[in-house]
Amino acid sequence: MDEEATRDFNERCAQCSEVNWGLTDGGRFYCRSCHNVTERAREVVNTDFITNTRVQTISKGSRKQEKNDGDCEWYVCEGFQLILKKQAEALEALGVCPQMKDEVLCNFWRCYLQKSKQAYCIRPAGETVKALSVCDSSTDVDSDPERSSLLHFLSLSESEGDLQTDNSFASSISKVTESASMCSGSVDGGLYLKKNQKGKLRMTMPMTLSFCYMALLWLREPMTLSDLLRFVVEGHIPYLNVFQHFPEKMKLYGLDLKIFFVESWPAYEEVYNKMLELAVFLELPRFPDITDSCFLHPDMLCMKYLMEANLPDELHNWACRVVKKIGIGDVDFLTLVPGNKSTRKVKYDVLAAAVIVVVLKLLFLLDDKYEWLLSDFAGERNKNSKEGVPYFEFKKWYKVIKCSLDEKQKKLDEERAKYLWRCEKPLFYSDKMKSKVLKRRQMVVNLQNQFGKLSGSVRPPEKPNPSSFQLSWSEENTDGSCFHGHSLKGILQEKRGLLKPMNPEYWLCTVKLCTEKSCGHLAHYSREEDFPQSYHFVLRLFSFLLRIQPSYIHDEVCVIEHKLFNKKLYKKPKYSTGLRK
Repeated sequence: MDEEATRDFNERCAQCSEVNWGLTDGGRFYCRSCHNVTERAREVVNTDFITNTRVQTISKGSRKQEKNDGDCEWYVCEGFQLILKKQAEALEALGVCPQMKDEVLCNFWRCYLQKSKQAYCIRPAGETVKALSVCDSSTDVDSDPERSSLLHFLSLSESEGDLQTDNSFASSISKVTESASMCSGSVDGGLYLKKNQKGKLRMTMPMTLSFCYMALLWLREPMTLSDLLRFVVEGHIPYLNVFQHFPEKMKLYGLDLKIFFVESWPAYEEVYNKMLELAVFLELPRFPDITDSCFLHPDMLCMKYLMEANLPDELHNWACRVVKKIGIGDVDFLTLVPGNKSTRKVKYDVLAAAVIVVVLKLLFLLDDKYEWLLSDFAGERNKNSKEGVPYFEFKKWYKVIKCSLDEKQKKLDEERAKYLWRCEKPLFYSDKMKSKVLKRRQMVVNLQNQFGKLSGSVRPPEKPNPSSFQLSWSEENTDGSCFHGHSLKGILQEKRGLLKPMNPEYWLCTVKLCTEKSCGHLAHYSREEDFPQSYHFVLRLFSFLLRIQPSYIHDEVCVIEHKLFNKKLYKKPKYSTGLRK
């Protein structure tokens, strides 16, 4: 229809000199190449002579740009779009390369909108309004500068075409959702919650983090999923109550709260699994290779976690030997291939932590006996010999780490307990409740200010800059609390030119692995299990560093153990070929 209407308008664009015109809802001509809107308007065309033809209007129905009190109409996908934009900008501020937002994440989002048939697609004329929510066309965006700012994140290049939706669909949905929008600020909030179509992935708040992690993984940025979620909890990346940064005209209430309002911390497994599901849904190709020079490689991550756990530097050589021995440092093992069910998906941070736990079990056994004997021996040697590099004492390390870990954990628990889930912007489920909610909110704020003056409470200081390390240790400390430079000579012996542990024994966490399909885990772990306390403590340490449940690390430890010792444990006996009598 736009081509027929603009056929007789052959003037060149004053901005780009192209002749590629389209029509806005107001009937003005705009340039498809540079989106410049002219003052010229289309003349009214008489269509009385057209017979046996369904006349399709250029306007997308009576789209109301201004609703109650000057509010604008907006769709759920636009809300998620703004959230992704805020999160991408926050990641840029943390040091992520700028191309993440403009090239990688933006393309992922465009692909999602197209695959879910929300934008960048041509709709069948007979499609019903039960389909997924739609975005506005680029003609609507260009005709309204305020809505253009909302969709600025999806700025199109010349070769990528327009954001297209079907005319009849947009006009019909505006009528059907008129009653639904009465209980939500967005146009399609009511329909969005009812949708559960097979083969179409509905957008949720945790999926915004899945998008971000997928973009970070594609760029091989030095940020793991546990780091991303920790920055979210610390408030460096918008997630909780992020909708309070919506433009003033994008009113959010009613059913919108069920979509955008979250009252729980993002879960590692949920974000990770949704990322895998997204990669398959978008039909992404093989991700860039994770080589030994990448930050996400186990050799690199083990070095980071050894420093943070205040363990000797010499343990890194043992971690690299384990990684090489079982082949978990290979490019094909580490690189994500969406849709490939034959390969096990890698959680890079959990894998590196599990490797360190296995190394500690190889050298110190962690059976609540052997590690203390080695510690007593190292302590006696350090007392008698003050020269040279001190031997590593497990008992002393345990006391230092436990004191710091308990302090950090207590502070974290207090911060979570004091966290106010309420948003600063008042939320209400209907226009009728608006006045009541605003009055109650004002009353609460006044009471808080009065009690604050009486109790003499002060505002908490600003949060420190985010850091990749939660626990930091310096060798310059004179109290001997840093163990990075300590030696492992007290627990190693040389055989045939190779250093090997003095301890020849090893205990397995489980004899047989479970199947993830049956129970969801490869192994079972709980504090009530009959595991040594040293093993419990080490798992607790790394679960705090990664902010995940200890059972996730325990599962990966069991997998690594079975890769190391599987041939020795499950060597099949040789039977004779004859029949047994």
